[in-house]
Amino acid sequence: MRMKSLGRSGLMVSEIGFGAAPIGDLYALLDDEAAIAVVVAAVEAGMTLIDTSPLYGHGLSEHRIGTAIRRLGRERLVLCTKVGRVMSPARGAWDREGYVGGLPFAATLDYSHDGALRSLEQSLLRLGTDRIDIALIHDLDRRNHGDALDGHVETAIAGAYRALLRLRDEGVVRAIGLGVNEAEICLRLAERCDIDCVLLAGRYTLLDRSAAEFFLPLAEARGIGVMLGGVFNSGILATGAIPGARYDYAEAGPDIRSRVERIAAICAEHRVALPVAAMHFARAHPAVSSVVLGAVNPREVERNLAGWAAEVPASLWADLAAAGLIPSGAGA
Repeated sequence: MRMKSLGRSGLMVSEIGFGAAPIGDLYALLDDEAAIAVVVAAVEAGMTLIDTSPLYGHGLSEHRIGTAIRRLGRERLVLCTKVGRVMSPARGAWDREGYVGGLPFAATLDYSHDGALRSLEQSLLRLGTDRIDIALIHDLDRRNHGDALDGHVETAIAGAYRALLRLRDEGVVRAIGLGVNEAEICLRLAERCDIDCVLLAGRYTLLDRSAAEFFLPLAEARGIGVMLGGVFNSGILATGAIPGARYDYAEAGPDIRSRVERIAAICAEHRVALPVAAMHFARAHPAVSSVVLGAVNPREVERNLAGWAAEVPASLWADLAAAGLIPSGAGA
């Protein structure tokens, strides 16, 4: 698998990263061996970048990755995790935050300096390693915080960012940045902070290109590495417009389903599967270092790799643009 530079960070990452949210029991329960097997399969296939977070199964994803690391060897991996939530043993019921399983830990939002250090220390213990390569401030966006976002931004800049900056300067982590769902906050933080990279979910896809106008050109110009997650927009660009298909973590509405049907029809004319087109569209932007894809079994890893290796004709992008479904020149 090709390796690419993650902006100016000095890190080299695989063009496909492994997204570990699903192995935190995101939409379905997995047993430990199955979850660990998919991490091992991804790394053996050449995916060196592993992205996780304390949020994913409230620590379960990190625990499972830690077991995989002990089987694979730490030196093979570029590990990315996040700060912004601190875990503690749950008392009674706790908010699973969309995960059907996971560990019995309650998450406390904490963007402070000490909160970031505590979060990262907990991650190191769960992962069973002495170092993290990439540390990102997680979910600092309006989708998660609504009108309280501005206050959290100020807390994070004064607190979590300063903590990560110090750790980077000391060589404890190699790269720092954001893991978010909105492009606008990436612009705001890039203007005020010295960030190396961003993991941006769902904002440069066949359905949503809100990152393309301002943030991706800025990232390219400043050498900010971009990892793209959510390139299937929570599922609909993988499954197609089937009943119950998800778009941005919720059931897709009729307008989105209609657009996906039109995109899928043009893809079919070119004999390109919809998820393959979604992957290739995301990877084509020059600012993008890695596309982070989740999987829950080795077959899905193989399917992602096959899609990545597939040939996609330039005429597909031209026809999608002619239909007004993507901008002219995008995807090529």
